[in-house]
Amino acid sequence: MTVLVEAAVETFADALAAQEEGVHRIELCGPLRDGGTTPSAGLIARCTDRLLPSLHVLVRPRVGDFVYSDDDVEIMKKDIAVAKELGVDGVVIGPLTAEREVDAVKLAELIAVASPMRVGFHRAFDYIADQDDALELLVSLQVDHVLTSGGQPTALEGASRLRSLVERAGDRIAIIAGGAITASNVREVVAKTGVRFVHGRAFRGLAAAAARE
Repeated sequence: MTVLVEAAVETFADALAAQEEGVHRIELCGPLRDGGTTPSAGLIARCTDRLLPSLHVLVRPRVGDFVYSDDDVEIMKKDIAVAKELGVDGVVIGPLTAEREVDAVKLAELIAVASPMRVGFHRAFDYIADQDDALELLVSLQVDHVLTSGGQPTALEGASRLRSLVERAGDRIAIIAGGAITASNVREVVAKTGVRFVHGRAFRGLAAAAARE
């Protein structure tokens, strides 16, 4: 089974390094210290000009929670439009309600702006109370993938939940495991969860380790 690797990066230098490591996709973010925000248009443009792997852009207008105001959403729409104009392959978003559910109305608005780019749902998913219901909603909205650690701090701790999500998702939506995945534990994560796609900030050696049988 081929395991695909996505690297989360915040600088152009790291994006180049991830490309050299052989990752399959790069998620470009603003500073990752607080979970990442939307990267600058200049950084996005440089990456689309120079990088070979598929490029997705995190669209998160601020740090903090994922319950967005109408103003936040308008900012996100503009950022998505800029990313589309600059030629990225997809965006990653995650609006929630105060009740810890997917904000379906805001998500649908953002997807409409993003089309025909791929849209992923980021680790805001791990704050959702009923992940099974949320997954079905994301499928219905034609979201491409979900990044999750199974509701736990790390993917290994959430392995049983990740496996359940993978089984529920089938071929309808991709489940990407994230959360402290490294070259040293990626094979264990894959074995315990059945995921075919992993995500990591510690990307050095990750693609090579994931490719080992």
